[in-house]
Amino acid sequence: MKNTGLGKIILLNGASSSGKSTLCDALQKQLAEPFLRFSLDFLMFNSNVLPERRDEEGLFSWRAIRPKLFQGYYNCLSGLAMAGNNVLVDYIFESEEQLHYLVNCLSELDVFLVGVHCPLKELERRENQRGDRNIGEVQEDFKTVHTFTTYDFDIDSTQPPEVNAKTIISAWRMRSYPSVFNLLATKNTT
Repeated sequence: MKNTGLGKIILLNGASSSGKSTLCDALQKQLAEPFLRFSLDFLMFNSNVLPERRDEEGLFSWRAIRPKLFQGYYNCLSGLAMAGNNVLVDYIFESEEQLHYLVNCLSELDVFLVGVHCPLKELERRENQRGDRNIGEVQEDFKTVHTFTTYDFDIDSTQPPEVNAKTIISAWRMRSYPSVFNLLATKNTT
C-alpha cells in the first residue's frame, strides 16, 4: 500500500482479559514510529466521560447511550487515522454487525488485524485477578470474539507481551495486501 499521508492502524481483537492493553503498551514501546493508543475502555472506565446511569430504560440508560458511544468511537478511530495518526486499537468484536460497521468506517485505511487468543482457564484467572470486570464476561467473549472474521496475524497471549509485540511488528512490516479489512470492505459493498 502506498504512503497516502493517512495513518496506519494495528487492531487487536480478543476477549476481555486476554492481554490486549498490555500488548498495546509493549507495541507502543517497540514500534519504530509513533502510534497513539485509543481504546473504548478509555471512554468507559474511570474516565468520567459517561453520565451516571440514572434509569434502566430512559435517556440515561446503557441501552440508550451504548449504540451512540460505540458509533462515535468507531468514527474517532477513522478521524485519528485520516488526520495522519498511526493508531493502536484494542477491541472486542461482540457481533458481526459491529465488525461490519467498523470495517465500513476504516475501509480506506491500512488496518492490520491481529487475533489475540488465550485459553479460557487463563482468561478466567486474569478476570478474577483484575477485579474490575464482571465475573463471567470472559466466558461469553471466549465463545464469540473470534467467530466473525479471520486475521492478518494471530498470537497466543500466554506468551510474554514483549515477545508477542516483536512478532506482531515483524508480521506487520511483512504484511501483504489485500488485508483482511480490505477483503471485508469489498464483501460489504457487494
